[in-house]
Amino acid sequence: MTARDTAAERLRFALAIFLPLLAASCHQAPPANPHYVLGAPYQAGDAWFYPRENYQMQETGLATVYPPGHAELTADGEAFDQTALAAAHQTLQLPAIGRLTNLDNGRQVVVRINDRGPATPHRIMEITRRTAALLGMPNDGVMRVRLEILPAESHAAVEAVPGKPKLDIATAPRGDVQQTDLPPPGSAAPIVPAGPAPVPSQPAEVTLATPDRRLPETVTQTSPDPGNLFVELGTFHNFQYAEIQRARVAGIGASIVTKPEGRGQIYRVIVGPFTSVEQADVALDQVLRTGVTDARIVVE
Repeated sequence: MTARDTAAERLRFALAIFLPLLAASCHQAPPANPHYVLGAPYQAGDAWFYPRENYQMQETGLATVYPPGHAELTADGEAFDQTALAAAHQTLQLPAIGRLTNLDNGRQVVVRINDRGPATPHRIMEITRRTAALLGMPNDGVMRVRLEILPAESHAAVEAVPGKPKLDIATAPRGDVQQTDLPPPGSAAPIVPAGPAPVPSQPAEVTLATPDRRLPETVTQTSPDPGNLFVELGTFHNFQYAEIQRARVAGIGASIVTKPEGRGQIYRVIVGPFTSVEQADVALDQVLRTGVTDARIVVE
């Protein structure tokens, strides 16, 4: 090999290293533009989702971790960050603030819901890797969870971004935004035991986040409550409608469960219980194929 060939080879080697670094340094993430999002009904696979405002939501189901390759912005225009306590939900107004509990071990954290997803009825939420780590998600990447929306905090989060609804929100209880110093990602977060909720004599202060909308990494330990897995086909105030739904999937073993509600009662059509996530997933697929597109997996 001549000196000229050697020099050319060294140049090609240097360019192979330098050019990718140059391209990476030149890439600029799109600017964050946090704003209120609700959206129209949409279909994902065999399921339909109907976004609506809900500041009182309490639901159970299965959560999973965000897969690699997410866009640099969330659905409501915030910077996507796997190290933040954040999550995606299929129907809630964005942003929202919720208390998320791992039902298997009782750990709770407060998350900022700022994204839309997951695009499957088998899971109710996608969570960041940091959220999964603090909650102690199992190795299979699926966690039984309870989500409770915090009304005051969620109203305040909506108030803080452009595009908020014009009605009702102005009368929501609000508080001052407080800053909290965070431990670095990967460090142990403080775990505080749960106690009885105080009864405030005035609107409670709302601790939303630090200026970059990161929530404090406080883990609350409660009693585990793993429950059983069911597929819920629908909830009805009229028994006749519940019976029509049950008959539609009679071959799958659906039943009607009565639950008191105020002076009346509601009728839930369910399939189960199931002892594993795999069994619940298979049953949900069977129900969806019958045309019941609102069916979901719940934990009870």
